[in-house]
Amino acid sequence: MEFQELKDCRFDGSGHFKLDDYTTDVHVKKELRPNFDALTETNTRRMSELQGKLYAEGREGVVVILQAMDAAGKDSTIKHVMSGLNPQGVTVASFKQPTTEELAHDFLWRAAAKLPRRGCIGLFNRSYYEDVLVVRVHDLQKTYRMPKRVLDTSKDDFFEQRYRQIRDFERYLWENGYRVLKIFLDVSRDEQRRRFLDRIDDEAKNWKFSSSDVAERELWPKYMDAYEQCIDRTATKEAPWYIVPADQKFYARWLVSEAMAHVLEECNPHYPELPDEQRDDLAAARTKLLAETGGRDDRAERDETERENG
Repeated sequence: MEFQELKDCRFDGSGHFKLDDYTTDVHVKKELRPNFDALTETNTRRMSELQGKLYAEGREGVVVILQAMDAAGKDSTIKHVMSGLNPQGVTVASFKQPTTEELAHDFLWRAAAKLPRRGCIGLFNRSYYEDVLVVRVHDLQKTYRMPKRVLDTSKDDFFEQRYRQIRDFERYLWENGYRVLKIFLDVSRDEQRRRFLDRIDDEAKNWKFSSSDVAERELWPKYMDAYEQCIDRTATKEAPWYIVPADQKFYARWLVSEAMAHVLEECNPHYPELPDEQRDDLAAARTKLLAETGGRDDRAERDETERENG
């Protein structure tokens, strides 16, 4: 078993990134799954506690980017890892084929519009990275309605500019109180094939499958090259990439929960400290409420009743 910890998945731009240096499968024995499910649940509880403080403090925001090939487990990761978070402090945005309105703006416009407010967590199911992945693989850059001075350049130069723009955008977010957590769910081509067959053979999963998925699969080498290029060019110490082995979903979920808990701990949020006058108001309100029961605090009695009733 090639057991990996979160630090083994991290790339912060130091050195040169090669996708082949990262495994898609650590071959954890299935009987160990309950252990990792329990670890994920522990992280989920920790995330919930930290999220409450993050929301109350309202000083820092978190943007979580999930990128992956089809069937790598983005939706299920969001469902399992983020289930313990308070929906009031979470926004989810799915970035699909851009609309006419979105294409009329710069490629980062639709992402900027979906940023969470500080104190909240924004989950990006795919993201602005599609504009250096899908666009690169399908050579769509020439289809943009932009001036000749922008388009009259080589393909490599065009995307080098976009990598720089992404780095600048993420630096801008960092300097404005946001942390960007970037996760690539690294699934193997063989595992993708098995999951596609599951979607075809299981009626309950048919809706997830599209014939275009197979067409995109034929471009696998181009996508791997595009991912390698964009991760190498956009990873920074402030916004590193985590390349998570995704062939075993339970293991991937644990690592993603580790990354989420880690970034929230780095935020180090605290509940706001109230000024003295507000503390005095709380004390006065407490005295008034207790006076209604003759000074008796009946919360312990209520809690005991709730425990007895399960």
